[in-house]
Amino acid sequence: METKKITRSRSERAVAGVAGGIAAYLGLDPVLIRLLFVLLAFANGFGALLYLVLWLLLPNADSTAPTTREAVQENIAEMQAALEQLIGRVRGMFSTK
Repeated sequence: METKKITRSRSERAVAGVAGGIAAYLGLDPVLIRLLFVLLAFANGFGALLYLVLWLLLPNADSTAPTTREAVQENIAEMQAALEQLIGRVRGMFSTK
């Protein structure tokens, strides 16, 4: 019997694939999981924190990292790249040409 693992989705990805991965694991629509994260974020902020922690801890579906430590290091690098991209977009919105 094969055990199922929760991973971050590459195909159902709005931000980091956390909701898509959880939805695939549970057999639900990713929109429902995203909505749950948003509701938790607005209710008490827990949804945003939970999302970030899961982004950090859950490996990508196609990750080849042999250990949890290496998977977390991959996720940190991905988070940094996403943050740099976001900062670049924000700067672009406010820059004058």
